[in-house]
Order: sequence, then C-alpha cells, then structure tokens
Amino acid sequence: MPAISATAPGKIILFGEHAVVYGRPAIAVPVHQVQARVMIQAEPRNPSGCIRILAQAVNLDVWLADLPREDPLVSAVRGTLTALGIEIAPACTIRISSSIPVAAGLGSGAAVSVATIRALSTFLGQAFTDEQVCSLAYEVEKIHHGTPSGIDNTVITYARPVYFVRGQPIEVFQVARPFTIVIGDTGIPSPTAQSVGDLRRRWQVDPTTYDTLFDAAGLIAQAARLAIERGTPEELGPLMDQNHALLQEMGVSSLELERLVAAARLAGAVGAKLSGGGQGGNMIALATPESADRITEGLMAAGAVRTIVTEVRN
Repeated sequence: MPAISATAPGKIILFGEHAVVYGRPAIAVPVHQVQARVMIQAEPRNPSGCIRILAQAVNLDVWLADLPREDPLVSAVRGTLTALGIEIAPACTIRISSSIPVAAGLGSGAAVSVATIRALSTFLGQAFTDEQVCSLAYEVEKIHHGTPSGIDNTVITYARPVYFVRGQPIEVFQVARPFTIVIGDTGIPSPTAQSVGDLRRRWQVDPTTYDTLFDAAGLIAQAARLAIERGTPEELGPLMDQNHALLQEMGVSSLELERLVAAARLAGAVGAKLSGGGQGGNMIALATPESADRITEGLMAAGAVRTIVTEVRN
C-alpha cells in the first residue's frame, strides 16, 4: 500500500484575537510559507494496532500506546479511529514534519492535528470532509489551549481567509485585492492557554471593562472584513494599530512584542499589532511589496529571531 500524506498550513490572526473567545468576530488567514506534513506508511509485518510515531525534528520516536492519553497526537489518532468506528487500526508508521515554529502563534499544534486527521482518515479508506477534520481538530485544540476559540483549526482546515464567530457557521470570504503581511517572531514561546486563562480571570473580576474592549475589537474586525472585501487593504493599517492598543489594555502584550511593533512602524509599516495569544510569539505588520524588505530588516535589527513575508489572497 503506498504511503498517504497530507499537509496543513500555518496561520495568523489578523484581527480579533482574545475577543473571539467571548463571541466577537475575528479574521484569520493561512500562511502557506510554512506547513505541517504527515505521512502514513502501512507496516504489514507488525501486529494490528501497532502505531509508531516519528517526528525527527523533536527527536520523537515512540509507539502511540506508550504516549499518555492526554497527548494531542493520541487525541488526534484516537478521535479519528472513534469517528470511523475502528477499534484497532492497521499497523502503520506516522511520520510528522513541520516548518511551523512551535508556540509562536502560527498554529503549529492545530496544523499537525489537521494533517494527522486528514492523512489517517484517508489511509483508512474514508477521507473526512473539511467539516469532520475541523471538528476533530477542535477537540485536540482543547488539550493545547484549554478553552480555544476554534479559529486555529478552522482557518488551517479550510486553508482560506475566514471570518469567525464562535458558535456560528464558518464564513470564508473573498480577498478583493491581495496584500502583504510581514510576520515577526519574538522567539519567546507564546503560552496561549496561560494568556487566555489570565485574561479570563481579569474579565471575571471586571466584566464591564473587558466586555467594552472585546466589543471594540469586534467592531474593528467587522470594519477590516469590509476593507478586504472591497479591495482597500490600506485601510487595515490604522485598524491594526487600534486593535493592538486594545490588546495592550487587555494585558496580553509584552516588551518584546512592543519592541517589534514599534520597529515595524518605524520601518514604514502601514500598521502593526501582536497576533495570537500574546506575551511572546508573533507580531504582524501591514506592508507594501516595496516596504516588506525594509520592515524585515527593521524587525531583525530589533531582535526578531525570524520573519516571514506572506501575501494574503484567495
């Protein structure tokens, strides 16, 4: 039996992170410059049920049965088998590779889950729909992030720009005119579960203040979608700056993120903000094709450990 493989892109949140957990809209887009890849090879010489996991980049070589039940990979595999009504899978090796930085706000965990679920369901002869993949990947996200919004698994599964409101149907929308985003990585892991949990505790103490911030972030996301759909992406710059100011008030930024945001603006970014959980991870800057290199240089000089230039399009 030939090997079966599947890939999944990274992602960035353009607008609405954190507020999306509380029912406000957010916009996320795939980042195809980085991806997770999962390849599954049948191992007919091994007993049924023997599943070997190989991920050389993180020195992982282990039998699935030896991983703890709460491990995300176990959840992805077991969830797929349960959904297919399979108790014992054919013996196989699951090889995982990824160019997506871990804990950087680029959706590394969700991408590995999506690629694993998609590859395994295909390997077992019943390829899942996007909706099925997304639903199972969301269950795995609960292990990664505690109370996830669902936006990571959604944009990565569909690999299209999405307008996301928790609990509502997914909206994939059109990008009327492509635009350029420069991503700057602080190199500091972004503890999404901790960041989300800390913010929830602050919200519980003062819901009025934080609901006002979430409402404002939601309105910005709505305005950003309109700008993208009508082909005026230059309007996104001020909206990014406004969204970043709200995230600062929510208490999810960091000195490193602030340094990179300031450097991007100084280098000519139309707007800039943190992206994702905050307290580390990535920031993003709206660039023109002409200014992208200059912004990249400015971010590296300010301490970014890596940058990615991506074009947002359909």
